[in-house]
Amino acid sequence: MQMKANFIISAEKLSQCPEFNLPEFPLLGRSNVGKSSFINALANNKKLAKTSNTPGKTRLINFFNFADTFMVADLPGYGYAKVSKETQARWQKHLEEYLLNRKQIKSLIQFIDARHDIQKNDYAMREWVEAYKLPIFTVVTKIDYVSKNKHAAIISNIKQNFSGEVLPFSAQDRRYCESMIEYLTDLCK
Repeated sequence: MQMKANFIISAEKLSQCPEFNLPEFPLLGRSNVGKSSFINALANNKKLAKTSNTPGKTRLINFFNFADTFMVADLPGYGYAKVSKETQARWQKHLEEYLLNRKQIKSLIQFIDARHDIQKNDYAMREWVEAYKLPIFTVVTKIDYVSKNKHAAIISNIKQNFSGEVLPFSAQDRRYCESMIEYLTDLCK
């Protein structure tokens, strides 16, 4: 199963976001955690969202329409970017405004890399989200890079630390794409 998806627009702030009434899923995560690869895997199109080995390439909120069913908003990664403190402060202000005021948001999706422990800035992001009581679930990326006998322990550890659903994902072999699309579609109902 795959969904046809297309890039709509990039926006720096809330006032520039597209006027759509589709449920929206903003992607939160550290730089290079696999947000763009997630979009590409769901769409089965490796060139839809730009991926990079250099952290901090996403600088704007990038909107993708999935078959007029839902929108995915790829946000700049947190935790690493070679930009000035002023630029980081501006990003933070614009992203907070977007996350707190965008009416279309159905749920935030926080990405955690299966190969690493949950990082300080992952915890900080989750605390911020929970302080505002925003809906959120977790996607564990790059699960295919970890031996299968460690999958359950990794997911269990994240469930102990973060509330809500915790779902595995592999952009490499697209193993969980179908269940992810079903999960997102169900949330839209």
